[in-house]
Amino acid sequence: MKYIDEYRDARIARMLVEKIRDVVQEPWAIMEICGGQTHTILKYGLEELLPTNLTLLHGPGCPVCVTPLESIDRAIALAEMPDLILTSFGDMLRVPGSKDDLQSVKARGGDVRYVYSPLDAVALAERQPDKKVVFFAVGFETTAPANAMAVQAARKKGLKNFFLLTSQVRVPPAMELLLSSADHRIDAFLAAGHVCTIMGYHEYEPIAERHRVPIVVTGFEPIDILQGIFTAVEALQQQRYIIDNQYTRAVVRQGNLRAQKLLEEVFTIVDKKWRGIGVIPQSGLHLNDDYAEFDAERAFAVVQTTAQESSHCMAGLVLQGRVSPLQCSAFGRECTPEHPLGAPMVSSEGACAAYFRYGDHSESSD
Repeated sequence: MKYIDEYRDARIARMLVEKIRDVVQEPWAIMEICGGQTHTILKYGLEELLPTNLTLLHGPGCPVCVTPLESIDRAIALAEMPDLILTSFGDMLRVPGSKDDLQSVKARGGDVRYVYSPLDAVALAERQPDKKVVFFAVGFETTAPANAMAVQAARKKGLKNFFLLTSQVRVPPAMELLLSSADHRIDAFLAAGHVCTIMGYHEYEPIAERHRVPIVVTGFEPIDILQGIFTAVEALQQQRYIIDNQYTRAVVRQGNLRAQKLLEEVFTIVDKKWRGIGVIPQSGLHLNDDYAEFDAERAFAVVQTTAQESSHCMAGLVLQGRVSPLQCSAFGRECTPEHPLGAPMVSSEGACAAYFRYGDHSESSD
């Protein structure tokens, strides 16, 4: 409880808000990368405490949200195959593909199961050698080491019926793409602490220098985020385009070297499509040739498709921080957590889900 109390202390929060108010002298826009941070901001009403000339933008920090329609459709096609078990984390089951979702396939009799770890899927494959078991591997660099461990565990056990359907993405190339747009609004970033726990923050240093934006590695509690905002604004006012590590209790510059070595052994860096954004160069991780036998895309003859988002859904613009969920005409009407048009409404880290759960809907677009 001491940890929770310390990072949710209202007295410290008020002090940080006053420090932010004192230091802000001109309009700034700060983008948080992580969807977990977005939910903290909305849940605790942090944005309402900040000065009106300081804007928080919500970035593409939800790996479920940026998983492309084609990958969802591929998972659905696999789940419909006989003698195949499709496993995934629970928040993927209701994310809409182009026509359907995994929960609907499960309701029709498909063997779709949610697990708490990819190693659970390995154990399932070991228990049921007559079934093919596919784990839908989605996430940023944070989840990639566990997925790599699962593949290595399957090899050590001699399993021939375990596969990964991989949709792993990397954060720095997405930040680079957003900043490369001529009309972007981003003055500073709050970087995702859990990603940096694995990868460190040395990859962000050239981005900050090249684009002249401060980047603050930030945790997920209210005090973490307010301290990160204060540090970012102070750097902006002083024109210091640096990396600052607010999340020192978990992050060091070089990151987790053993985890990085594991990623290098199992994955290769590839260009990757992000839902609502498009292909981002060098932004994906895919199983390398040494582990090709575990690659579900190579193992199963699934037709490669292209799919279009709903014309009523503005999720792509939300993920780029160009609009607020409240500016989408479908928000809270055609698009709700029960009937989502886009992934940000159904994902537990999605910005639209955060606004629906914690926000005031009275300002939504008519």
